[in-house]
Amino acid sequence: MGSFSEKSDEKHDRVSVDSYQVDTGAQLVAGLSSQLDPKEALRIRRKIDKHIMPLMCDRAFRIQFMDKTTLGSSAILGIRESTHLSTNQCVLGTIFYLSYLVFEFPQNLALQRFPVGKWMSINIFIWGAALCSHAACKNFAGLFVVRFILGMCEGSITAGFMIVSSMFYTRREHTARVGYWFLMNGTAQIISGFISFGSLHIHTSGFEPWQWLMIITGTLTLITAVLFFCFFPDSPTNAWFLTVDERAMAVQRIKENQTGVENKHFKKDQMIEALVDPKTWLFALFSALDNIPNSLTNQRQIIVSSFGFSPFQTTLLGCVDGVVEIVTIYTGVKLVARIPDSRAWVGIIYFIPNILGVFLVNFLPWSDKVGLLFSVWLTGVGTTGFVLSLAWVSQTTAGHTKKVTTNAIMLSAYCIGNAAGPFMWQARYKPRNHVPWIIIGICYAICIVLLYAIRVLLARENKRRDSESPDDTYEDVYVIKTNEDGKRVEVKVSKEFLDLTDRQNRDFRYVL
Repeated sequence: MGSFSEKSDEKHDRVSVDSYQVDTGAQLVAGLSSQLDPKEALRIRRKIDKHIMPLMCDRAFRIQFMDKTTLGSSAILGIRESTHLSTNQCVLGTIFYLSYLVFEFPQNLALQRFPVGKWMSINIFIWGAALCSHAACKNFAGLFVVRFILGMCEGSITAGFMIVSSMFYTRREHTARVGYWFLMNGTAQIISGFISFGSLHIHTSGFEPWQWLMIITGTLTLITAVLFFCFFPDSPTNAWFLTVDERAMAVQRIKENQTGVENKHFKKDQMIEALVDPKTWLFALFSALDNIPNSLTNQRQIIVSSFGFSPFQTTLLGCVDGVVEIVTIYTGVKLVARIPDSRAWVGIIYFIPNILGVFLVNFLPWSDKVGLLFSVWLTGVGTTGFVLSLAWVSQTTAGHTKKVTTNAIMLSAYCIGNAAGPFMWQARYKPRNHVPWIIIGICYAICIVLLYAIRVLLARENKRRDSESPDDTYEDVYVIKTNEDGKRVEVKVSKEFLDLTDRQNRDFRYVL
């Protein structure tokens, strides 16, 4: 983006740029000077909600999370015995995230280069096929391969949803929308619990309950892939359910974000900026430490079973984890929406029950299985902190290449935490698992400190920018636009759609 100023000797000169240098939304809103009617903006938002939120929530993210937890559910349904897995073969949980890690940056580059919706639908289809293939696995090697494929495909989903959410929604709407699609994790746990419970009652010769679970969830995923390919939009600039005028209004609606829609061209300078930005690594460290405890996702049912509950009881009790996640994420994002600049404070408060749960699991008598059960449920409250961080990192990062690079780093850190977590759960620590629980408690405590540190860093930067003189470097930039009659004209582009990074745009203010 620095090439803009290089074309002129003086700061205030008129600068013309090629369309590929600016945001994809620039062509739609270039030259528009009128303010968007609030009623029209609300109508457009409702139309967007109606067409993309059901796919993001009810079909894609919920099913993706449900698929990821099938390994833990299958452990109760007999997969360990059928495939001759040893107790310490936690590598199956790890290989998913190692594969996720290896393919995360390539997936983010693909999301920038190709249509977002179509790329995600391809990955969802491959995911569904791999999940169905679990049922044919007879040993560790087979499961290793299919888990590797799942991790490869998963790299596109959360990153894609983060990009799409920032494309279609304003900052005030964004956190809640991220919370809505992420809380589908909770509904996934409930649905998965009932599917697992139903699978226990399927008695067929040569086909065990855990295999039915894989086939059922895999088939649902394949259906989702088809729906996603047909109906999920790639961008507000070409959304099939919006008219040409509505697309322009959808882009104009997010002008206040100062992050634009997207840019399909990779910019090396933006990647470097992401790598040297301190907040990138604070978010990454938070993501890694917060997800070491996420190994509980696949361990939770095994832990609950160890308290003395039967397979039937364990399967149904797993539904409560989903309820906890739904309630806490929903209330958390609503609090952030109501209280300005409260992201860090809400995240910190929601981590407190997690730390309490860790203490109770370690110190309650082993005979108090109900108390231990409630303690485990308490450790699900802090998921809200990670959800808020996903929205927060998108809202505080501008420049599309910088954004996809930052997303890749944060989600790679997420993979590292998830890959490391399963190694805590060793047979020698059973049944109390004191060592894993202590590590989990330390991670939660450090996460609280990191949220506070991010807030302090961003607040100081806002104060620094408030004290600066107005910067009009990018106030007089024009793009070549072709009119309906085929004539090429220069049209002024607002700096919000110049694909500037949050550092380049001195009018950018970080939400707290």
